[in-house]
Amino acid sequence: MNNEFFDALEALEKEKGIPKEYMLEKVETALLTAYKKENNNETNVRVSIDPVKRNVKMYRQMTVVEEVADPMCEITLEKAREKSKRAKLGDVQEYEFKPKNFGRIPAQTAKMVIIQGIREAERGMLIEEYEKKREGIITGTVQIIERLTGNVILEFEDTQATLIRSEQLPTDRFRVGDHIKVYVCEVKKESRTPMIVLSRTHPNFIKRLFESEVPEIQDGTVIIHSVAREAGSRSKIAVYSRDENVDPIGACIGIRGIRKENILNEIPGEKIDIVKYSEDPAEFIAASLAPAQVLSVDVNADGTCQAHVAADQLSLAIGKEGQNVRLAVKLCGHKIDIKAE
Repeated sequence: MNNEFFDALEALEKEKGIPKEYMLEKVETALLTAYKKENNNETNVRVSIDPVKRNVKMYRQMTVVEEVADPMCEITLEKAREKSKRAKLGDVQEYEFKPKNFGRIPAQTAKMVIIQGIREAERGMLIEEYEKKREGIITGTVQIIERLTGNVILEFEDTQATLIRSEQLPTDRFRVGDHIKVYVCEVKKESRTPMIVLSRTHPNFIKRLFESEVPEIQDGTVIIHSVAREAGSRSKIAVYSRDENVDPIGACIGIRGIRKENILNEIPGEKIDIVKYSEDPAEFIAASLAPAQVLSVDVNADGTCQAHVAADQLSLAIGKEGQNVRLAVKLCGHKIDIKAE
C-alpha cells in the first residue's frame, strides 16, 4: 500500500461520489479475505488502515497461555510480559507482522471484493437518486426500440431504463434519438441493478405535466384537485384557485391556449377537459360532465346522484361508449346516473 492507493480512493470519491471511508472498509475486508485464503482461514488477524498517516498494518491477535499449543495464535505469559508487565493468562495481545506477497488467487479474491464494494456503492447511490425522482417526470433519450416487444430503452445521465409497451400511449411513435418525458412510478431494489419503473399512461403523468407547464400551479396559487384518465384517449383534470382574481382554468390553458397545447404535444391524440373544482358536490359533478350542459344535479345521502340534462345533451354527457360519464365518476368520486329532461 502506498500513496497511489490513497490517491485512488480520493479520486474515486470525487469522480463517483463513493465515500472514502466506505471503500476503506471494503479494502480491509478484501485484505482479510485474501490473507485467510492464503493461510488456511486464520481468524486471529486484524487489518488497520490509517488514511491520515497513509499506511496499512496487519496485526496477529495472540492469546496469553501457560503452554503454547498453536504458535500462530498463542503466546506464553513470559513472552507477553515482555510487551506488557500487566499481561495475565487469557489476555489477547496484538503483534504487527508483515505478510508475504499474496498469491494469484487470494489477490484476485481481494480485487473482486473491492470491485463488488464499488458496485454496491454505485447501486445504493443510484437507488437514492431515483427515489428522489419517484412520482416525478424525467426526460430520457431513446436508445433502442425492441421490435418484438415494442419496449423502449431510454438512456439517462447515469443509467438506462425500459419503458414497456403497456406503459406507452397507443399513439406514441418513437425514433432512436428522441427525447421523451416519462413518469417515475417506483424504484425496485430486488435485483442487482435497481429497476426503474416508468410510465406515460399513469394519471399522475398528466398532473406533473401541468405542474411543470403552469407557473400558478408551481407557486401554489392554482391547485389540482383530481385527475381522471384513459391514456391516449381522454383525460379530465379538476382545478381550483386560492386567489379569487386568478381563473384556474384560464391559467391552465394559457394565452391563446399555449400551455395546454404544449401538454397535448407531449401526449399525441389525447384530449384534456379542464374543469373547475367546487366544494359543492352538485356543482362539481355538473362541471365534471363537461362539455355537456347539465341542468341540475341531485346528490343522495349514499353518494350516488342524478344529473339532469336536456335531451339533446344526453349523448354528449354519456360520451362515446360511456367514456365521458366514466371519467366524471373517477374525477368526482360519485356514482352518476344521467337522466334526460
